[in-house]
Amino acid sequence: MSVLTAKAASHLTPNAHMLGQQGAARALNTPALVLDLDAFERNLTRMMDHCRSAGIGLRAHAKTHKSVEIARRQIEAGAVGICVAKLGEAEVMGQGGIQSVLITSPVVKEDGIRRLMILNDTINDLMVTVDNMANAQALARASSPDAGGRRPLKVIVDLDIGLHRTGIAPGEGAAELVEFVAASPGLKFMGLQAYAGHLMHVENYEERREKSLAAMKMLGDMRDMLRDRSISCEVLTGGGTGTWDIDPEAGVLTDLQAGSYLFMDTEYNAVAQKDGPKQVFEISLTIQTTVVSANTPGIATTDAGIKSMATDQKAFAIASGAPDGTAYFLFGDEQGGLAFADADNGLAPGSVLHLETPHCDPTVNLYDCYHVIKDGTLVDIWPVDTRGRSA
Repeated sequence: MSVLTAKAASHLTPNAHMLGQQGAARALNTPALVLDLDAFERNLTRMMDHCRSAGIGLRAHAKTHKSVEIARRQIEAGAVGICVAKLGEAEVMGQGGIQSVLITSPVVKEDGIRRLMILNDTINDLMVTVDNMANAQALARASSPDAGGRRPLKVIVDLDIGLHRTGIAPGEGAAELVEFVAASPGLKFMGLQAYAGHLMHVENYEERREKSLAAMKMLGDMRDMLRDRSISCEVLTGGGTGTWDIDPEAGVLTDLQAGSYLFMDTEYNAVAQKDGPKQVFEISLTIQTTVVSANTPGIATTDAGIKSMATDQKAFAIASGAPDGTAYFLFGDEQGGLAFADADNGLAPGSVLHLETPHCDPTVNLYDCYHVIKDGTLVDIWPVDTRGRSA
């Protein structure tokens, strides 16, 4: 049964009336975010099988997909929970019935902490990261029994293992932060987070493996320091799609935070795997676009430009639908361009092609919904529920 009926989905997309129609996939109004359901499900299964064989959990990062429906499917497949990057995303996931959520970025604003306390009363297993004493003290005040906290707030201390974006450096300062959290009546210390985002796209596998295992050692050493102080870590979480088959080797993580594995993109396709360039996970998410003009020999114009995809990457890969050797380029806010290797072998207006997402996470954030396709049929429309909930 469809997640959304055509009537319910009509405010998200002009394609809602095509639900269930055989062959509707090529008829979609474009640009459209298209999800190949079979490839998506294979990616979902492969990652869960990997985590089970490695003896760790999957705490899948929903900043990639921003979808309650996809989060639900990940948990049903065996994930121990999901991660989100922002408080607003956590609120939407909680409203959607997702009951195990880790917020991987600190919540520091006074009103944000107020919202966090409300959310903590409604989600069974909510966790939040902290990386400095002032923030920990604010959380402790807000969650104390005297302040009316109904249940302890679960806290993960975020370690900086080289990215320098968030996190506290491993060592005595981190231990003192953990000790404060563990001793605060309204807080419950759960463990440590360590994300080496600076290593996810190191293309050479051996270099990426060496640096990733060194980063995991920093996490393991911090765990051992706490153990020597009689403080245990129930959760040791981190890693990602770029190190999905490396980090578990260290024997430190309890769960993996991979997210992009579900969709893949041009960035991750450039990262070599253990056995060579072939990827284990498939491209399941594409941008469907249509040629709208082709009056100049050797080029054509499509309806997917700067507003249709993340542009932090300079390469735009065509997944299917264009002659070999065709290059895709941005032709403006609303249009893309095709440069054909053979000026006599181009595409006419109305031709349909698919692009890889250059960077899947911010590309998803540009769309209201996924058009879920199986065997050429539009079988579902899934809202991008947390789009715009970045605060």
